[in-house]
Amino acid sequence: MIALLAPIFVASALAETPVTAAAVGTPAPDFALRDLSGKEVKLSAYKGTTVVVEWFNPGCPFVVYAHGEGPLKDMAKKTVDTGVVWLTVNSSAPGKQGHGLETNQQAVATWGITNPVLLDESGAVGKSYGATTTPNMFVVDPKGTLVYAGALDNAPLGKAEGAPVNYVKAAIDDVAAGRPVATPTTKPYGCGVKYGS
Repeated sequence: MIALLAPIFVASALAETPVTAAAVGTPAPDFALRDLSGKEVKLSAYKGTTVVVEWFNPGCPFVVYAHGEGPLKDMAKKTVDTGVVWLTVNSSAPGKQGHGLETNQQAVATWGITNPVLLDESGAVGKSYGATTTPNMFVVDPKGTLVYAGALDNAPLGKAEGAPVNYVKAAIDDVAAGRPVATPTTKPYGCGVKYGS
């Protein structure tokens, strides 16, 4: 019941906040967040590089599957090895599922996550992107333009709708080849982002 209500709660929280979510084809909202060691990470520091931004909640079953045995088990590492930057953002508010330094440190250790995990406790960054689910994926091109927003793939919990398609990988490949992203938006799936009130 809570999982079903979460998207409704997020929508109402966004409606009360005068923030316009970023649109594909426009500049990606810059942000500065702290990683799990307390170091500040700024999106703008990576201009000139393709950046993947992943919304994350280690208590969400969709995230648990994706990082445990699904495509995110090693996708970030393989992607980073090609020169792409991967930033994982947790917008869970205090008292909500997935919140807290220790919870996220444990997830990083359990899943062997090597890219930065950033804490967005206020939810401001998540709302600026229009992140609604975990995972919700975004790709920013080297010019700083948001070129993809949506689902990781077409296979929630490993169950593909038709032939398996990894939308994020396809977007990265399109950017690398200098092509427009063929599928710039898809509907994200997963648990509602656990924003505060």
